Parts: sequence; C-alpha cells; structure tokens
Amino acid sequence: MQKKPFFTLPTFSKYFVILAGICLFFSNTSLAQMKWSERMADIMLDVHKDSITYKEEGKRARWDYEQAILLKAIERVWYRTGDAKYYRFILNNMDSYVNDKGEIKTYKYDNFNSDNITGGRSLVMLYRESGKEKFKLAADLLRKQLSEHPRTKEGGFWHKQIYPNQMWLDGLYMVEPFYAEYSKAFNQPQNFDDIANQFIWMEKNARDAKTGLLYHGYDESREQKWADKTTGRSPNFWGRSIGWYIMALADVLDTFPKEHPKRNELIAIYQRLAAAIVKYQDPKEGCWYQVVDKLNGKGNYLEASGSSMMVYGLAKGVRMGYIDKSYSLNAKKGYDGILRNFISTESNGINHLEKVVLVSGLGGNPYRDGSYEYYLKEPIRRDDLKGMAPFIMASVEMEIAEDLAVGKGKKVGLDNYFNHEMRTTREGITEPYHYTWYDGKDSGFTLLGSIFENYGAELKTVSAAPTTNTLKGLDVYIIVDPDTKKETPNPNYVDAQDIAAIENWVKAGGNLVLMANDSANVELPHFNKLAARFGIQFTGKSINMVKNNVYEQGKVTIPANHSIFKDVSKVFVKELSVLSVKTPAKAVVTEGNDNIMAVAKVGKGTVFAIGDPWIYNEYLNGKRLPMEFENFKAAKNLAVWLLKSNAKK
Repeated sequence: MQKKPFFTLPTFSKYFVILAGICLFFSNTSLAQMKWSERMADIMLDVHKDSITYKEEGKRARWDYEQAILLKAIERVWYRTGDAKYYRFILNNMDSYVNDKGEIKTYKYDNFNSDNITGGRSLVMLYRESGKEKFKLAADLLRKQLSEHPRTKEGGFWHKQIYPNQMWLDGLYMVEPFYAEYSKAFNQPQNFDDIANQFIWMEKNARDAKTGLLYHGYDESREQKWADKTTGRSPNFWGRSIGWYIMALADVLDTFPKEHPKRNELIAIYQRLAAAIVKYQDPKEGCWYQVVDKLNGKGNYLEASGSSMMVYGLAKGVRMGYIDKSYSLNAKKGYDGILRNFISTESNGINHLEKVVLVSGLGGNPYRDGSYEYYLKEPIRRDDLKGMAPFIMASVEMEIAEDLAVGKGKKVGLDNYFNHEMRTTREGITEPYHYTWYDGKDSGFTLLGSIFENYGAELKTVSAAPTTNTLKGLDVYIIVDPDTKKETPNPNYVDAQDIAAIENWVKAGGNLVLMANDSANVELPHFNKLAARFGIQFTGKSINMVKNNVYEQGKVTIPANHSIFKDVSKVFVKELSVLSVKTPAKAVVTEGNDNIMAVAKVGKGTVFAIGDPWIYNEYLNGKRLPMEFENFKAAKNLAVWLLKSNAKK
C-alpha cells in the first residue's frame, strides 16, 4: 500500500501560511519597536524602491518638491542613526535624475517654478558627501534659476511664472533653505540679505495683525480675484502653508550667519509666528485644522501635514533657542495628537499617515478662489509625501527632545590649536579641516558634534592655547591628533603651561578626551607628556593595519555590559597606537594583549584615551564601514558617559 505523504498540498499550504505569518509577525514586531522616524522612513524606502512617485495615479517620476522633501526627511534619519541605507536611497534617487553634465531629467528651467528649487538641498549635500561634480553643476543650474527668477517690484520671488506678482508662503520653503545652504557651501555671503528679505517681505505683506497668522498668498498687483483689493492678501489661513513658512525659518537659520544684522529679525518673526499658531492649536487633540483659525467651522478638519510642520517648527525652535522653552509643551501635545489622530496600522503591522490634504493653491485653472469652502473640498490622501516627510522630521525632533536633558547646560570644546590643519577647497576657500566640528566631509567631526548637540550640549571650538580662561565653562575638552610639521608648517606643541592648565581643569571636574593616531601621523612626544600626567602613554606600536577594504582587520571587540559602551559589541579602529597604562589609569578595552582604550580618574575629573580618532565622519556615516561595526552607537554611548560623568556644579 502506498504511504500517504506527510505533507499534502493543502497541508503544506497551511503550514507555509503559518510560517509566513510567523516571519511577518517577527519582522513587524521589530518594526514596531523602532522609533517613529525610522519606522516611517523604512516604510517609505520599501514603498518607493524604484522611484518616488504615486504609483496608484500612474504618474511618472519627475523632479519636484515632493520627492525633495522626502529625501530631506530621509537625510535627517541618516544623520540620526548613521545607517547608510538612507544615504544610498538619496544618492540612488538623485543619480537617476542628474547626468554627468549636471542636467536634471524632467526639470524645466524656463518654467521659473519655485517648487523645482527644493531638490537642490540634496544636490549640495551629495556634492559634499560624494564629491561628484555633477551634483555641483546641477545645484549651479538651480542657483542660476534664482538669479533670473521673476520678482515682485519689492524684490520677492514669484511663486511661479504662471502666477505673476504673487508670493505664497509655500515658496519660502521651496527656495530659501536651498538658497542659504548653497550660499554657505560656495561662499556667497552676499546672498543672505536677500534671503532674509524674502521672509521679511512675506510676513509684512501676509501677516494679519489681529490673529498674528499669515495668509496663504499675496498678490502685489491686486489683480487676482482671490486678492483683497486693498492688501493683496488671500482670504484664509491654510495650515500647511503656514507650516511651510515656519519650517523654512527653522531650516534657514541653521546656515544663516550668526553675525548677520538681520538674523535677529528672522528670530523675531519666528517668535511672533509661534505665539500665533499655538493660539489655534486644538485644545483637546493638540493638532491644527486645515483652515487654522476656524476651530469650530462647519466641515473643517484636523489635518496631518500642517500639524506635523507646526510640531517640527515648535520643537526645533525650542531646541535651537529661537523660541521660549515653554513651547515644548505645545510641540508634545501636537505630536501626541498626531499619533492619536492620524496614524493607522494594518493587520500586518504596517503603519500609514492619514488625512493629508492633497493640495491647496490659489488661482489656476480650474480657478481656486482661496475661500473657506475651497480649502475644505480638496481631497485628502493616505501617506501623501507632503505629510509623511514632515511627520518623519517632526518625529526626529521629538526623539531628540527626549534626550536633551542629558547634556543640558554642558559645553563640549574641541581643540583647534594643537590640531590646526588647513586646506583650500575646489572653490578656492581656505578653511580649517580634519577633526573639526564644521568639516562636513569624511574628515570632520560634524556627526559627533550633532550627537552632542542632540543630547543638549553646546559645542565650542578651542582655537587658543589651553588656559584657565579658555577652558572655563567647558565640561568636556577633546584633543585629537596634534599636528606634526608635515601637517602644519608651524605646529603648536603641547608645552608645560598647557599641561598644567589642562591638569588643573581635569582635577576641578573636567572630562578630557585624548585621541592620538598611529605614530607616523601624529606628534606623540609632546602629546605624551600631557598623557603621562594621567598614567597614559601612546606607544610607538601600531596595530589593526587594514589593507584595502578588509574591514575585519580593524575589529575591536567590546566586552558585554561595558561600563561605557553598554549596548555595543564591535567597533572599527584602524591603525591605532596601542596604550601603555599605569595608576591612576586603567585599560577599559583591550584586544589580545594590547590596550585600546583607557580611563583615568584624576581629582574630580576623568580622562578617556584612545590611539585613533575613530569616531570622525568617515566611521560614523556608514557610507563605507559595514553596519556590523557599531562606531555610531559607540559614539553616542561615549557622549552620554562624558556628559554624565563628574557633573560640575
């Protein structure tokens, strides 16, 4: 008699379905444990594998502001996590649009459309990160559009050529952050006056004195049917347009020169707008309405994109010190309301963002009159990019807000006296580089600086010799890779006065970080005189000599439950100088018989030493280093440990 097979086809199918369900459960359980910024970013990466477009509408991918704002949100998550999958997503998308001549597929210069400028922010970033000249050429093309873009008589950029004489709040986000980032990257400081004026003119012409809110648009000619014949203003306050404006302010101030005479004017605008929008936050749900001031208006509804933008603007404004810290309560109330009102979850655990208005504009064909009824009849869409991207960015800000107490009131100084290398950029600008807070390339410490700032600490550059005065107020002082004559013609060597000042500062409660390099690339004799005061020496022995890209040769294992690196198991440290330690120092990480990291408790302070700069951008951004190496996580652990150690009173 023929034996009955153990699995019949129906039985196999049943078990396959169960197995697939188990796999999906564990996959989505992992997704559910992620922070909202990463969770939604990962969903977007999965949905938009090939191109960023709304596939259900049959649209072909095209260069526009929707893909641009999503890429900016993904960039924020990359900087927050160090996971290069986000960088590659941005790079792959931009590579598909920009050819080697810097020409942008589907972009039409002669349209003079402000929406087409937004993607330039990713071009500036990618030029810095990849070095590809095509991204600079494409950014130059967008900058050229601004130089010829039509303006109002006052000087404001028209929203689009097809909307003559009009400024819309939306346009400030589309243009000004790129304009500012380009101007800083390519040394055009003269542009910042123009950038400030765009915000100043927009507020002057769109602000309602009674509510403090900004009307959606302004027609200088007063010819549009939607324009008030006296003021030129549109008739209503659209939530997302106000959101675009406050996000534009928040992002422009990142690069706006601190010494510029109009910076304070921009901050004053920020403060006026913040005070206005919180008055119209729904008292129960914490979100904002499609038409902001009509809380009880018939048919009005809480809308996701505007609400996310308001939260982003308030949370970032508090973090950066532009607005009073009390607004953090409004930001939290708004964010909690977003999670409660707009996030839906499928049975498989996948999340969606609901109630994002598809679009709202003024004029055009069919004609949009800006009436209350008009704003309420525009359709809404699930997972619309104009809502999803601001939600991701708001999530990043709220996640940072949870960590700010760690380093509140602390100052972290990075030496630029013993390490003072200079370079000339391709644009002919001479600048300090190599282990500085402001070197955004692989050679810099911008990501480490961002980690400290996201824990609430303030960054300082210590450009002078260490003295009681220059070290005053610092909680952490980092010295990295002191120069040899090969690196700097007239290097500043560590001398007896420097050592005395640093030692006294540590004994008083300062936390000192010493990061050397392999003996061929660092000035060790004088640096070691400082280290010796704390029982530490950087030896002439160099290990982990990595050949080509055999990253495993740079492996350093971190013991479980480490006192500093609590959730880290493996990091990459290349060509490092081995340490010799004696009391009061002790090794805290070893590899075989070699001391890799050491800590010394001296007086009220602490010294941490390692023979390599190991947490600069190249080894935090994930672009080259495999993600199995946890340098980014280790840098966060080290920052927390330093900020919490020996809290100075």
